[in-house]
Amino acid sequence: MACTTILVGKDASYDGSTIIARNEDSANGEFCPKRFIVVKPEDQPRKYKSVLSHVEIDLPDNPLQYTAVPNADLKEGIWGEAGVNEANVAMSATETLTTNERVLGADPFVELKPAKGKEGEEGFEPEVAGGIGEEDFLTLVLPYVTTAREGVERLGALLEEYGTYEMNGVAFSDVDEIWWLETVGGHHWIAKRVPDEAYVTMPNQLGIDEFDLEDAFGEQEDHMCSADLAEFIERNHLDLSVENSTPFNPRDAFGSHSDSDHVYNTPRAWYMQRFLNPYDEQWDGQDADHKPVSDDIPWARQPERKITIEDVKYVLSSHYQGTPYDPYGKLGDQRTRHMFRPIGINRQSQLAVMQIRPYRPQVSRAIQWIAYGSNPFNTLVPFFPNVNSTPKYLEDTTTRVTSENFYWENRIIAALCDSSFADTANAVERYQEKTGAMGHRMVASTDEQIERLVGDVTDEFDAEDEIGDVQPMEPDEIIEAVRNGEAREILAAANETMAAQLKEETDKLLDSVLYTASMNMKNGFHMSDF
Repeated sequence: MACTTILVGKDASYDGSTIIARNEDSANGEFCPKRFIVVKPEDQPRKYKSVLSHVEIDLPDNPLQYTAVPNADLKEGIWGEAGVNEANVAMSATETLTTNERVLGADPFVELKPAKGKEGEEGFEPEVAGGIGEEDFLTLVLPYVTTAREGVERLGALLEEYGTYEMNGVAFSDVDEIWWLETVGGHHWIAKRVPDEAYVTMPNQLGIDEFDLEDAFGEQEDHMCSADLAEFIERNHLDLSVENSTPFNPRDAFGSHSDSDHVYNTPRAWYMQRFLNPYDEQWDGQDADHKPVSDDIPWARQPERKITIEDVKYVLSSHYQGTPYDPYGKLGDQRTRHMFRPIGINRQSQLAVMQIRPYRPQVSRAIQWIAYGSNPFNTLVPFFPNVNSTPKYLEDTTTRVTSENFYWENRIIAALCDSSFADTANAVERYQEKTGAMGHRMVASTDEQIERLVGDVTDEFDAEDEIGDVQPMEPDEIIEAVRNGEAREILAAANETMAAQLKEETDKLLDSVLYTASMNMKNGFHMSDF
């Protein structure tokens, strides 16, 4: 899948939260209708079989409850994509990455090999299952981890045992840390902790540009990797540094260096960092420090100001506004306006922004912000994941087109607005602002109700402690607190209120843009009818 990811460390975010976010984009020419669901422990499989690769894996008997955003049509599997579990661990899986021939020659993908011939006949060869991939990752990992670091360890162990048939990047977060894992070939992987003061931008490229192998094989404070990675690099001559430099550059060693990256990938990282660090360097013109085609755009950097939820939505909806590359813009020409792949694209399936807040009680610490469909025309709204069920407006996505669920209603709005961009832009912007404000208001109101229920959370912190530096409960205690029945009822009621208000405003927007787009039809005639 073609996606875009941004990760925001707790000291880089506006409120001290860890934030991980990703657009899930469907393949070219396809739509993947999405649902927002809660998976309860009794509904989690104990024996898992992948639809695409046919690999079978036995799962533990003690899964946690978690949210997911699976496909509405399960013909290609679950594709859970994004969620938060009862331990307030979030997972985003996956960002499809690129690699090179040297890596795949050294460690080939583990692909499904169909049976040949018929059983019992001469020459018959039985089927050989493939590895695990984006279809599987969330279901196999998120219900069984209580920290972001444990998420890396579990997924890493599964990759080493079963292998994978594709290159992927996966994000894990808890209240203290964000970790980013990248697969390397069929069985190898690397993972790096996102610096607290930094954000990370990830288009569909292997992204980590500095990796401390000594730490990965030692204290593992900020780096982890597969057990034989050092030997794998040396044996296959993958280190491309001219001198024995430290740290090691995985992007050079494991990544791609193709011309298509300059059309599809690097421009997206360029635009995100251009927005978040507009004054740190020159971004435009012949003398720019980094250009859309630059291969050395940093994986992580400190922003010029704290990053908000609205900033995350903006960059993950962007189409090169204010540049000659904007397909809806007035700058440039027809060549430049279609030169680079936008971030906000027509085939977006969903956007998940998962925020883990250090200053709230465990039961309401996590928020999963959700948008469906093409990001330039949709809205991002918050829902509490620690509930027993999700609103039907977001859960009951059908495989047929209807305006009665949030996914398809957004799809219809985007198709209408695209052809009448200038005429509908104000209505879309007002909708996004109003629903975003409703979301923040809902969160604040619900936080007050939870505080009255469980007591003022600020009592957990000493006056001298910084928010984010304190983890007041052990994982088992967190899970027990999150399972508080009365608190979950409050959160579920808030979600339902949010969904009802969201539908009302989305219906109004659909009415508005349908009328506007209809007035722009080519067979319109402006004399009065008699």
